[in-house]
Amino acid sequence: MDFEKNLKRLEEIVSKLEDGELQLEQSLKLFEEGISISRACNQKLTEAENRVKLLLSVNPDNSEVTKDFSAE
Repeated sequence: MDFEKNLKRLEEIVSKLEDGELQLEQSLKLFEEGISISRACNQKLTEAENRVKLLLSVNPDNSEVTKDFSAE
């Protein structure tokens, strides 16, 4: 799943858990799924942040740092 779909699913899970209408076992399953999605989203955000930092960085001689992201 891509980041946006994961985020939407996480919002759905939070909404269902906040309603308080689920049984304990259902709540635990959704909570577990939510934690997994949250970790995946956090990883994607960290990767994006690292790419931005690299794109904004410069070498000691003030030349731009370049890297081919398509190879990853």
